[in-house]
Amino acid sequence: MRRTIDDTVEQGEFRAGLRDWLRSVLHPGWALAIEAGDDDAYAAARVEAEAGGWNPFAWMATIGASGYAAPLWPVEYGGLSGQPWMTSVVREELDRYRLPTVALNLLGVGLVGPTIVAHGNPDQKAAHLRRILTGEEVWCQLFSEPGAGSDLASLSTRAERDGGEWVLNGQKVWTSLAQFAHRGMLLARTDPAVPKHDGLSYFLLDMKSPGVEVRPLRQITGSAEFTEVFLTDVRVPARDLLGTAGEGWRYARTTLANERVALSGLSVDATALSGGRRRDGWTAFLESLPDRGDPVVRQAIARLYIDQQVKELSALRAAAARARGAEPGPEGSGHKILNAALNQRRTNLVLDANGMAGVAWERSDTAAEARAHAFLRARANSIEGGTSEVLRNQVAERVLGLPREPDPDRDRPWNSSPGG
Repeated sequence: MRRTIDDTVEQGEFRAGLRDWLRSVLHPGWALAIEAGDDDAYAAARVEAEAGGWNPFAWMATIGASGYAAPLWPVEYGGLSGQPWMTSVVREELDRYRLPTVALNLLGVGLVGPTIVAHGNPDQKAAHLRRILTGEEVWCQLFSEPGAGSDLASLSTRAERDGGEWVLNGQKVWTSLAQFAHRGMLLARTDPAVPKHDGLSYFLLDMKSPGVEVRPLRQITGSAEFTEVFLTDVRVPARDLLGTAGEGWRYARTTLANERVALSGLSVDATALSGGRRRDGWTAFLESLPDRGDPVVRQAIARLYIDQQVKELSALRAAAARARGAEPGPEGSGHKILNAALNQRRTNLVLDANGMAGVAWERSDTAAEARAHAFLRARANSIEGGTSEVLRNQVAERVLGLPREPDPDRDRPWNSSPGG
């Protein structure tokens, strides 16, 4: 990733220490090849590393035990008790050395982990946080429902207390990674007689519990990243209730704020755009354009480059706010809107610039296949993690101070509202 500003002395020392650590844990020759810019030597080193057992999940265990996977988390739970800028430095260096970040457990590290840090009890922190960082616990998010997406607080999944357990019944949808997840962060209604925001509770669900059924949802790319999850008399121990019953909406807001931050950093997969050859995102994007000398294409590239810089500056501004002690706020919504639009415009340009090769190709043309997949997958960017329309409402209300959108059911008991 291209840095917009130079490192301070403190940042430079942190970056140097991180590089030293990477050299010490990577297969011999891997780091040297990257630093020398020798793609052939890197490819050979990676083949040897994979033959010796290296894989992304093994890497998660390595970096998860180091503190670098979540620099902001407390040291006692696997972090570095560090500053927000450390996260950006770690991502830059992992990208430079062609290593995965937290994408394999993005929802665990990026969403539920910070929520447990903020609201969990000591037993919950000890049980989950380190296992999240090392990949021993992969998490999914069980919030959205068929009738509760944009208006999440209207959800109808019920949780009823039965002695030392809660009994859950309902359905969740658009759940990423549920087919692989060990745990799920789940919102359910525990008190239907109060307004919708007040009767929710937040559970840390064991996905292997009896009564949990996961069904795939096929998407336009042909894959099934998302699922629907059915909950039938699922028993959850009282110890897996996060915080206090009825405070779930407050805890969910922590999760959602961190979700905006986590998803706003995602971009078009550089490896996909370059047909399997690993490149940084901008280089891969340029290589996917056949005629960069065309004045129309050149102008579009310039606009996208400017927007990319605006995006990076926006991320730095948000990081500076967190460095002052602020929690992730509405600026994450603006950043996520910008990132979604940028990804979609970039993949649109790639397909348009490739002409007929953007819509029809030989089966052996893996680069064309990757371009089409990136284009189709980017359609979800403005939906997942909060639709751009809803996020614009949040920016309007919480940043610009405009009047709230009317909601006649907001203060009405949920069981007397149309949805209840």
